Amino acid sequence: MLNILSLGAGVQSSTMALMAAHGELTPRVTAAVFADTQAEPLHVYEWLDWLESVVSNPLLVDYPFPIYRVSAGNLREDVLNNYGTSRLGNPPFFAGGGMLRRTCTREYKLDPIYKKIRALAGLKPGERSKTQRAESWVGISKDEAMRMKPSPFVWCVNRWPLIEKDMHRHDCLKWMADRGYPEPKKSACTFCPYHNDRSWREMKMDDPTSFADAVLIDKAIRNPGGKIKGEAYIHRSLKPLDEVDFRNLEDKGQLNMFNNECEGMCGV
Repeated sequence: MLNILSLGAGVQSSTMALMAAHGELTPRVTAAVFADTQAEPLHVYEWLDWLESVVSNPLLVDYPFPIYRVSAGNLREDVLNNYGTSRLGNPPFFAGGGMLRRTCTREYKLDPIYKKIRALAGLKPGERSKTQRAESWVGISKDEAMRMKPSPFVWCVNRWPLIEKDMHRHDCLKWMADRGYPEPKKSACTFCPYHNDRSWREMKMDDPTSFADAVLIDKAIRNPGGKIKGEAYIHRSLKPLDEVDFRNLEDKGQLNMFNNECEGMCGV
């Protein structure tokens, strides 16, 4: 039985990875898998490098394991080149009365993760298995329990170790602090429409490069064409991102469905 940790490089999944490496979660983790959309801010990749240097080092942890990085392609480039005209690169931006259909989670997160788990489990492309081969550990804390969903596959079932430990997000942060580990920043694509206003405000002030890129994407999707009617926007106000005054907007009025954490599964 393989125990594969789905790693999004945010607070919950990073805490889960370090807990596993220190033997606080059992059984032993076989490996972690990070699905790279190639559209994350630089700090996510820097954190991932640091995390890998710890959990894979037998001198630093009791139960080291490798982190595999997989990718289905560059989501940013696919959004710029294909948004509205194909199934590729379709985050759930806002248009008309609500959010558009989301395909990015399945194509850029779940599919590459399961593909890697299948390979680690020894399953060939297209091969089916009626017996369980692996367990996928998902970084969902108790305050996000509504995100728990069963795996669609018989050969790989989902498990939520943080839920089992009765841990909330603040418990994860405390666990990290108590052991002298730095606090990971939030993990999500720079142009993810699930950012709340607080996150947009922080990005604009603390990471202007990522915010500028989100503004570029926002302008590029304005008239997507294809089956999408009307203008598309990253922000739910249906205003250009660089014209939104995040200081005057109530954070509670902006979507914050899963604490802005990608966690390898984008809330699925």
